[in-house]
Amino acid sequence: MDREREKPGYLRHLPLIVILTVAAIGAFLLRDTISFDTLRDNREALLAFRDENFFGLAAIFITVYVLIVAFSLPGAAVASVTGGFLFGLVAGTAFNVIAATIGASLIFIAARAGLGEVLMAKMEASDGKLKKLQQGLQENEISVLFLLRLVPAVPFFVANLLPALVGVRFFNFLWTTAVGIIPGAIVFTWIGVGVGEVFDRGGMPDLSLLWSPQVLGPILGLAALAALPIVIRTLRGKKEI
Repeated sequence: MDREREKPGYLRHLPLIVILTVAAIGAFLLRDTISFDTLRDNREALLAFRDENFFGLAAIFITVYVLIVAFSLPGAAVASVTGGFLFGLVAGTAFNVIAATIGASLIFIAARAGLGEVLMAKMEASDGKLKKLQQGLQENEISVLFLLRLVPAVPFFVANLLPALVGVRFFNFLWTTAVGIIPGAIVFTWIGVGVGEVFDRGGMPDLSLLWSPQVLGPILGLAALAALPIVIRTLRGKKEI
């Protein structure tokens, strides 16, 4: 009987274990595969295939991007730039956002099914700091989720995994992810739109543009707006005390 009880618990953790295992293996085996060098060397073939079968290539691109995000494989930035290179700003941004959102959701579901349920149960049963942390997150859930997406210092994998472990509602995670990654997706896709000319000059895309004041400033401004409700609630709480 004890073995039968333990088995379902182990199986709940299996999806997250698989994701972490594939991520570790991919970090060693694929770090040089999905690169700007690969894009440059295969760009003519990719463009020819796109002209012959736009939707087929779009489906392949989205599938590959979903796998990159879902398994936290190296090459997400290259994939985003490739989206702009192949499909242009509007379609490329849309495909990047769709793929990244689906991939992030898969990580969320895998983490929630196993470790997330355990941590949520412990937070529910606790009476101390963990309980207060959970209540604070629930009160500011939307703002916190947007901050995780908009603050550049937060790794994408962390922003996918952490909400699943602290009891965030999946629907809120889903739509805030889709909306919150749009500013960054536009920047990456925009770089991709002009990457052909960069290759023609013998250069490589310069992702340091992401940290320029013209780009970073507006994104941090959006992050400040997302944090505003948290600040207001905190100040109100202090006044009531």
